[in-house]
Amino acid sequence: MRHIEALIADGASIFIGALDDLECVAAASDVHNSLAMLVRRDGGALAALLKRLDKAVDRFYADGDVIDEANSQSD
Repeated sequence: MRHIEALIADGASIFIGALDDLECVAAASDVHNSLAMLVRRDGGALAALLKRLDKAVDRFYADGDVIDEANSQSD
C-alpha cells in the first residue's frame, strides 16, 4: 500500500470507521483535499477496502479524480 504510505509520510491522513449511517468507510485526505471516501462492501474484507483506498489515492495524484462513494450512497 505504497500510495497510502507516501500520503501519510507527507503529513496527510486516512480514516477508517463508521460515518453517519455507513458502517465502515475508508477515507484519505491531505491538508487541502479529500482524495477518496470508499464504503466497505457487504462481506468485504478490511484488507480489500485498504487496497481500494490505495488505488484511489494513486488515481487522485495521477488524474485528479476524487472517488466519493460515501456521499453518493446517502443520496
